[in-house]
Formats: sequence, structure tokens, C-alpha cells
Amino acid sequence: MSKKQDRIVYRREDGKWVNKRNDSDRATSLHDTQGDAVNAAHENLQNQGGGELAIKGRDGKIRSKDTIKPGNDPNPPKDTEH
Repeated sequence: MSKKQDRIVYRREDGKWVNKRNDSDRATSLHDTQGDAVNAAHENLQNQGGGELAIKGRDGKIRSKDTIKPGNDPNPPKDTEH
């Protein structure tokens, strides 16, 4: 179950990258590059007390998930990506 502050980064049809809270209808911010959107989402999560960040690739499939501290990682020993 996603929490209020969890975020997702994905690409819109016009090519802009979106940083959005999962419970929101509107984007928090739009970016020209995926990296800029991920950095903004990471900073937003840190300021909100942590949470889960999901990143979708150009194909729309989730390519990465990361728990931003001080969030609680449900599988800490298995998560070796970050």
C-alpha cells in the first residue's frame, strides 16, 4: 500500500519527465531530463520524511524503486541497487 508521500517519475507523451506524488492528480514538477526529475523527487521525499520512489523508463515500465530515508525499507538485505 502506498503512503501519501510516495512518488513516481515517468515520461509524458510530450517528452517531459514528471515528478508526482502518488496521491496527487497534478505533477509536482516537470523536467527536460529523467535525472533532473529523479533528483527533484528524491529531494521532495527527503524533505517530507522519506518514502518510496518509483522510476519508470521510456517504455512506461517500472525500472527502479528506492526507499528514501528515513523511510522504512521492507526488504533491506535484498535491496542492493542503491
